[in-house]
Amino acid sequence: MSPKEIVQKWVDAFNKIAINDLMELYDDDAINHQVANPIVEGKNAIQKMFEQEFAQAKMICIIENIFEDGEWAILEWKDPLGLRGCGFFQVINDKIKFQRGYWDKLSFLKLHGLPIPEN
Repeated sequence: MSPKEIVQKWVDAFNKIAINDLMELYDDDAINHQVANPIVEGKNAIQKMFEQEFAQAKMICIIENIFEDGEWAILEWKDPLGLRGCGFFQVINDKIKFQRGYWDKLSFLKLHGLPIPEN
């Protein structure tokens, strides 16, 4: 599958909160770096990250654009609450090897009524 097709599958699984389906898309040694959070390394750690995130907020990813360049797919997204962001996915052998996301964490916390850290 192309990187764009992998990301489309990722969005479908994300929106269904289908963690097992999400994890099927990741390489065992994948790295997920949401720049507002610490880097998460390895498939098991990424799974735990998703479990925690889905437990704290209802998240929906609406695709605005997906661009593809070689082994990379770039996702521009929004959610129903007005948050916007983008994600970069490096796909090697049909698996996400590296993912980096850019979004406003303060806006996310406020929109979902979550506590804002003191520091």
